[in-house]
Amino acid sequence: MNANKNDIDKDILSLYSIQLDERTLCDLELLMLGAMKPLDRFMDYKDYTFVLEDMRLKDGTFFPMPIILPVSKDQADIIKKYDKILLRDLYNIPIAILEISDIFKRDKEKECLYLLKTTDPKHPFVPEIYRSGDYAIGGNILPIQRPRHYEYPNFWKTPEEVKEWIDKKGINNVVAFQTRNPMHRVHEELTKRAKEKIKGLLLLTPALGPTREEDVDRFTRMRTYTTMYENYYDKNDALLVFLPLAMRMAGPREALWHGIIRKNFGATHFIVGRDHAGPGKDSNGKPFYRPYEAQELFEKYQDEIGIKMVKSEELVYVKSLDTYVEISYAKENNLEYLSLSGTQVRNEYIKKNKPLPGWFTRKEVDNILLEDKPGLCLWFTGLPCSGKSTIANVINTILNSLGKKTTLLDGDVVRTHLSQGLGFSQEDRMKNILRVGFVASEIVKHDGIAIVALVSPIRIAREEVRNMMPEGSFIEIFVNAPISVCEERDVKGMYKKAKEGLIKGFTGIDDPYEEPINPELVLDTTKMSIDECANSILDYLKDKEYITG
Repeated sequence: MNANKNDIDKDILSLYSIQLDERTLCDLELLMLGAMKPLDRFMDYKDYTFVLEDMRLKDGTFFPMPIILPVSKDQADIIKKYDKILLRDLYNIPIAILEISDIFKRDKEKECLYLLKTTDPKHPFVPEIYRSGDYAIGGNILPIQRPRHYEYPNFWKTPEEVKEWIDKKGINNVVAFQTRNPMHRVHEELTKRAKEKIKGLLLLTPALGPTREEDVDRFTRMRTYTTMYENYYDKNDALLVFLPLAMRMAGPREALWHGIIRKNFGATHFIVGRDHAGPGKDSNGKPFYRPYEAQELFEKYQDEIGIKMVKSEELVYVKSLDTYVEISYAKENNLEYLSLSGTQVRNEYIKKNKPLPGWFTRKEVDNILLEDKPGLCLWFTGLPCSGKSTIANVINTILNSLGKKTTLLDGDVVRTHLSQGLGFSQEDRMKNILRVGFVASEIVKHDGIAIVALVSPIRIAREEVRNMMPEGSFIEIFVNAPISVCEERDVKGMYKKAKEGLIKGFTGIDDPYEEPINPELVLDTTKMSIDECANSILDYLKDKEYITG
């Protein structure tokens, strides 16, 4: 499966090729490794439809997750001319040849409703589905070489390597653990309990493909996994295996998919926890899935997929006993207990550079997490001339005076430099918003403050930008003013020209503006002065402890 670029046949390199994004590259790698058996290819239309509707391939074999290779319409029109194409990675390195069996148009709404049970853009995978290509290519995969992993190479193992390790141990029972978060003491406790319960071996198999952008970055997570493994697990009965697994946050269905992948790595049991692969809460503040919905679905199909579930109830720490117990036990016995959610860990500790309590995490892990300090994005959205740029400039000046490192991304400047050449069609508006969002997210990830003043009229695009950021670091500020007021403030006369038909696709006149549903702040500039708007923002930042004084 490995090849040197110089050894690859020139005829192969001359094939029409497409460059895969990180998510599709992860899917390709798992397919090449045999980690998704019985699936060994990108799905054609029939498989795609059967899986969405019935969680079965067209031949009736159970499989819960649609695995497709998305492409744009322009790409699809070109690819129709070929019977095979070359698939390249993020660095343009050839990875595999795809023998094309089908090119089809996706039903994105159906994907969301069947796979995720929602079209709510608060679900982190909904914007990704709508952003990705409208078409998909199905076909057989001819591997050239596995994508290279330069970070911690000893932990990127193949199913064959893992099964060989298991065989040498001579133990039949193997339980696998899935995580996308840093490992804390509660994870340590539940994995060791599961290993003892089955009287077997333990596979620690964290997902290291794309997850939620608000999650701790994968390199920090890698460091926590290796630190925990090296210091707190017995290498005789536990193995750490990094998986190129791209999360969908699809809850119950994803739990089944995770189980199938671990079965192909040799596991006989799989730990399914509370809210497995859960995406959090919807636009109304309610969880997308019931707490133990994943366990219920897994139990229904575990015999068919051939891997048994080890149920994991929520564990909490009881100080008087100096140990973790199941939450039901603590409640039944009226025991006082402590617990922290992932959101609390990120927002109340990591973001504020505050050490985590010793009962919750190992000191070595805490030291790693204290180094992870994401920045902040203030995203001003609203109609043209609502006051976004004015307020953003004031806030930029104030934060600079407080010693904060800020980058101001104003809509007009962005159009001139970052998005030159884009028009005002729905597609180009999406591109503009996502380009600015990408730049802002990079600033945030490098501990800076991005201040964005952009009309950004498309709600789902703003939500996708939110999903690019670490949780809690995206502050959506709706600068609210009616069109009549915006027209009065319009010194350039853009509204007048739009009404006269001289400008097409002008937001608020002949192109809609989709107001935020639950923004962090709403500034009514018909009732609030510039100073009051600025003070409202500063009060919010102070309340959230982003600034002091």
